This record gives sequence, structure tokens and C-alpha cells, in this order.
Amino acid sequence: MSVILLAFIIAALDQATKWYVRSAFDYGVAHPVLPGFFNLTYIRNTGAAWGLLGGQNTVLTLLSVVILVVMVIFRRSFLGRTWEHRLALALLIGGVVGNLLDRVRLGWVTDFLDFHVRGHHWPAFNIADAAICVGAGLYIASAFWVAGHPLNESRRKPDAAAPAGGPTEP
Repeated sequence: MSVILLAFIIAALDQATKWYVRSAFDYGVAHPVLPGFFNLTYIRNTGAAWGLLGGQNTVLTLLSVVILVVMVIFRRSFLGRTWEHRLALALLIGGVVGNLLDRVRLGWVTDFLDFHVRGHHWPAFNIADAAICVGAGLYIASAFWVAGHPLNESRRKPDAAAPAGGPTEP
């Protein structure tokens, strides 16, 4: 599957779930799915992850556009041709586009996945946020196991002290 097609599917799934939440739920009202652990809660986030930079929609919109342009233009210099890197790029692009569409159309991002773990509340997020985090995590993790990745090159270079023909017997 192509990176662009998968990114489109992720952005479309994100937009469809956000539309459903906005049309079916009242703002700020928690709907327990797994009581005490997981709720669906319609939240409007005017900031970035965890509400950072709240109210900075214009800055975050411009930053999203710049990130998309950089990812597309420089994709070959920081991503290999492995399935892990292609999946990471698709997740990142799909997630950024999903949230960018909300910022441009609504002036905020719709969040609704609301978790509580052992009395701690995780800030609500959405499909696009999850795609961005998984894509970034996959990229970083795969950089340590994918041959030919720039972060892996220093570990793969032959030792300068070793003979070119390999070890020899005395």
C-alpha cells in the first residue's frame, strides 16, 4: 500500500471519528466505555499535545504546514525504503493532516479518547494524535534495527584497525 493512500485512510478515519463525536456527544460529557478506565469525551483542544500552546491555533497551523512540507520534500534523506519507515511516514502525514483539517475548519482539534489509569487521568486525544505518536515511535525504534538508516551507519562501519581481508592466522 502506498504511503499517500495509507495517510489518506488515517486522515479520513480521524475526521470520521471526530465528526461522529461532535454530532453524537455533548461537549465535555464523559461517556464511559470501560468504567474507571476509558471514556469517550468530546473535548476541544486549541493547543498541541496535552493542551500545550493553548490558543495558538495560527502558530500550530503554520507549524503543521511546515512539518508536512519538510516531511514530503526531505522524506528520502531521513527515511529508508523499509516498510517500517514507509508506515511511520504514512502515520505521521495522516495524523498531521487530520489535526490540520480541524485547525483550519474549526479553530481547534477535536479530542475524545479519554483514559484513566490507577487514578491518573491521561489527557484526551484522537486518532490523529495516536497516529503521530505511533509513527514517531516506530521511526525512532526502527532507526536502531533498520540497516542503512543514518542513525545506524556509525555502528555498521568496519573497524579501521581490522585488516581489509578479515582476520588472519599468525
